[in-house]
Amino acid sequence: MEQFLEKHLWKGTVLLSVVVVITATTLGVADISFLDTMKILLDRVPMLDLDLEGIRNSSQTIVWSIRFPRVLLALLVGGTLAICGASYQGMFKNPMADPYILGVSSGAALGATIGIVFRFSFQFLGLNSIALMAFAGAILSLFLVYNISRVGNKVPVNTLLLSGIAIGQFLSAIVSLLMIFSDEINRVVFWTMGSFNAKSWSQLFIVFPYMAIGVVILYAQHRELDIMLLGEDTAAQLGVDTERLKKKVLLVTAIITGAAVSVTGIIGFVGLIVPHVVRILTGPKHKRLIPYSFVVGGLFMIICDTLARTLTSQEIPVGIITSLFGGPFFIYLLKKRKKSGV
Repeated sequence: MEQFLEKHLWKGTVLLSVVVVITATTLGVADISFLDTMKILLDRVPMLDLDLEGIRNSSQTIVWSIRFPRVLLALLVGGTLAICGASYQGMFKNPMADPYILGVSSGAALGATIGIVFRFSFQFLGLNSIALMAFAGAILSLFLVYNISRVGNKVPVNTLLLSGIAIGQFLSAIVSLLMIFSDEINRVVFWTMGSFNAKSWSQLFIVFPYMAIGVVILYAQHRELDIMLLGEDTAAQLGVDTERLKKKVLLVTAIITGAAVSVTGIIGFVGLIVPHVVRILTGPKHKRLIPYSFVVGGLFMIICDTLARTLTSQEIPVGIITSLFGGPFFIYLLKKRKKSGV
């Protein structure tokens, strides 16, 4: 059975990804068939010139300019958040670590809230002021957490996690305070719940370089992350520069998370759930865990976003859907740790 999974798991994952992407692109308020969606997408492939006669121009616009970039952005955001979670869990040896535990999301939320409340209106590299403030907030919060946790030239993992939780709560309190004294409370609340609504190719192209480079850098650390599973002291004895690895992983994941949050708002629990599910199929080695987490995280996000925009006549923020899955899963992890006496 294990040999069968080893041989066919990747092929099955790729096939499933294609089906999910096309199906999600097909579903929506406008009635467009699965076959027409495939034709519209394949027609964009170089060297292919399909006959689109009979397919309305409006359908082609909806599929290519609205739904498809939204689905690809969900794939990218979900995938990168998932590998951030896999990297954190490996580095911290903590199954409940995810991209938001270090206060990065709270920093992004505070940055976006300041942008909304004070009505900043500027753009840079295609990102609006709210997205830029969110990105800056994410990076600055990590910088703050890291420096508070640092003891000499070292950053103890437990101190880092506790500092992240404390700073995250503190920043969240400031967000709540700003909301109380602002008449923009609805915009802030909607942003903090996360959404892919009205996202297009432009947002996808803006965040793609950050995320693609981040994925490559994190994957390149897979051997060191495997050794970190043996414990920080053992990893250091085996030649791993643990402090350098922490800095690299923290910086890269902060940039990835900041990029994701800047265009979608806060979407939690993806980095928590997905690596655990993938670990059941692939085992703990990061050489397989990271790429499979990317694909499964992306598919999970696509499914959640599709549910968010099709369950009711009014779109539900996707962060609510992921939280509905993530909350019970988090409780399951807590109960599992309690039973194991950890």
